[in-house]
Amino acid sequence: MKLGIVGLPNVGKSTLFNSLTKAGAESANYPFCTIDPNVGIVTVPDSRLEHLAAIYDSEKIIPAAIEFVDIAGLVKGASKGEGLGNKFLSNIREVDAIVHVVRCFEDDNVVHVDGSVDPIRDIETINLELIFSDVEILERRIAKTTKSLKGDKSLAAELVILKKLKDTLEEGMPARALEWHTVEDERFVQSLNLLTYKPVIYATNVTEDDLEDDGASNNHVQAVRALAKEEKSEAFVVCAKIEEEISELDDDERAMFLEDLGITDAGLEKLIRASYSLLGLISYLTAGPKETRAWTITKGTKAPGAAGKIHTDFEKGFIRAEVVKYEELMASGTYTAAKEKGLVGVEGKDYVVQDGDVMLFRFNV
Repeated sequence: MKLGIVGLPNVGKSTLFNSLTKAGAESANYPFCTIDPNVGIVTVPDSRLEHLAAIYDSEKIIPAAIEFVDIAGLVKGASKGEGLGNKFLSNIREVDAIVHVVRCFEDDNVVHVDGSVDPIRDIETINLELIFSDVEILERRIAKTTKSLKGDKSLAAELVILKKLKDTLEEGMPARALEWHTVEDERFVQSLNLLTYKPVIYATNVTEDDLEDDGASNNHVQAVRALAKEEKSEAFVVCAKIEEEISELDDDERAMFLEDLGITDAGLEKLIRASYSLLGLISYLTAGPKETRAWTITKGTKAPGAAGKIHTDFEKGFIRAEVVKYEELMASGTYTAAKEKGLVGVEGKDYVVQDGDVMLFRFNV
């Protein structure tokens, strides 16, 4: 999973990226300090892996991973090349989802590019630049499809979709606002790789005081949450400054620090939860003497597709999967004990994998 962290200059974007990944992107109180996208890989916390590895006496543990890309700050006119706009727009096309950091705190010492704190206005600024960029792409695609239509009438349906998307964007709405009635239509829209079709998670950056009630008393946060609900996006509260402090602590110190603040989860956990929810992702597990590992798949994936995440040969030559629920395996103590109790199922090609399934694939190539 690849997430792009975006936002206007000076909203706390690079500070949050640093704290999430400890990758050390430059952070300063002026626009464009992050000239090139900084990339950091973080592992997805999953306590199940350690318990599973203990049962199998695994040599190593490999958790699922998320790639974060810190993308240069955006200003009005980015779609026309203002600031680092063109670079921003090309980098954002490569991500699976957008983490949009919005400033929901007042601080006279941190300059806002538009002179005041207004997260909804800031969101609209970035959304408009993404819309302008997508409209240009659609105009070129419509012209090309119209020209090809003369010799290929099957393109008529595509042209209808393209025009519907363009009309929606010109009304100021993102492409993700539209719903499609067939899988084929949805796949076609996905293939266009439109910026406004990508799922969005809003990270509302607040002060430490707003963390305890999860931003409930912050009007800016509430406005962003209302917008996210309307868009069917996700939103969570984070304090970039606190995250920066947390990133320097070991696990025990971190737990005590969070307890003192009166919160249970740090920003990374909130973001991962929001990401998995928004993208419809789950994790299944594999275990053995060599390694215990988490694999990220989309909800609804069937057993052969899940096997293909490990290796394409597993999917091609899929015979069956032996499946036991994580909780039942833990309660049994060993895989053999779980099997003796009849808790290990033998599943075929139509089995839909569930979160926490511990799987062993049988295949023949």
